[in-house]
Amino acid sequence: MALSVVKKPLIDGGIFSIVDLGLVGSAYFYGYALGKFLNGFLADYANIKRFFTFGLITSGAINISMGLNQSLTLWVVFWFLNGWVQGIGAPSCAIALTNWFSPKERGWYYGLWSTAHAIGEGLTFIGTAALVDYFSWHAGFIGPGISLILITFAGYRFLQDRPETLGLPNVTDWKNEENVKKGSKNFKEVLQNQLKIIRYPSIWILGLASATMYVTRYAINSWGVLYLQEARGYSLIEAGGLVGLNTFTGIIGCIAYGYISDKYFSARRPPVTLMFGIAEIGSLFLIFYGPQSTFILTIAFIIYGFSLSGLLAVLGGLFAIDMAPKNITGAAMGFIGLFSYIGAGIQERVSSVLIKTSQVDANSIKIYNFDDVIIFWVSASIISFILALSLWNHKIKD
Repeated sequence: MALSVVKKPLIDGGIFSIVDLGLVGSAYFYGYALGKFLNGFLADYANIKRFFTFGLITSGAINISMGLNQSLTLWVVFWFLNGWVQGIGAPSCAIALTNWFSPKERGWYYGLWSTAHAIGEGLTFIGTAALVDYFSWHAGFIGPGISLILITFAGYRFLQDRPETLGLPNVTDWKNEENVKKGSKNFKEVLQNQLKIIRYPSIWILGLASATMYVTRYAINSWGVLYLQEARGYSLIEAGGLVGLNTFTGIIGCIAYGYISDKYFSARRPPVTLMFGIAEIGSLFLIFYGPQSTFILTIAFIIYGFSLSGLLAVLGGLFAIDMAPKNITGAAMGFIGLFSYIGAGIQERVSSVLIKTSQVDANSIKIYNFDDVIIFWVSASIISFILALSLWNHKIKD
């Protein structure tokens, strides 16, 4: 997310063009898509404590490297690798959740865990914007990189692999739950089960729903600050604060989605998706087509963050791990992640081209028209909403 905050300083400084930054941004998402997919398969076999820690420390080192050079080639390579190692996180955490919590309580804990990306994004938009504003764009990478490494060392002692590695029973036996899908640890059998994922049409539909939702998610995250600066006239700090606001309200949205679906709908996700989807699309219309009012824009970002984070929780993994056997949770997350971040990568390139082709030179000042790209962003959310609702009554059976 640091890249989205430093885009305007890099463009204004003549270091990179908007198309260059679109290339760099898409490299990250393609790296994340491939990394999340392959790392998802590896995570089913790995020691989660070590695997997850490796990814975090490597990502921190790459961020520091980004702040120390201005080579477009190196930026593309580094940001691709950053996406790859960050792709270790989601499947590792999903496996930890399925191994420590039962299906009947998983929605709540998955929602709680999903607040992590909202907290991280919020701190990035606000904290990184402050670092860049007071120092330079270099600090926007170096500061978060150092922080990540320090936090990882502190968190290593608390993260655990599976209950069995501590001499504890697995969660199914502990909760005395019947009809829970238990997985074999045999390599050949696990691999055969992992490959079953691609045979389920519903997984493909869910993947496409997640991909189109990630178009909108990363449109706001990647270009929202620039949009607010160029189209709405806000300063960097103000724009970062508004975009960061939606990520903090997303914390509540993640928890609310999991709690509501578990408590009031017996772990059925589609009815809650309907409610959150309507709110998310409505908030986008307020953000892009509402009046020039900071108050209304603030309310719109609050609603957007709340509803989007709930949708990301279900489309980005919760629904998939609900439907998949426990021993291939990583593969299910990886498969959905592949779709999600290919969608995000395509968004980055398409958005940069649409903004670029709308550029007009006026008195040597670059003016960007966002009309075309806004239609692209909003349409993606509507398509995702329709695809998600098509799975209203569907369940995967082994």
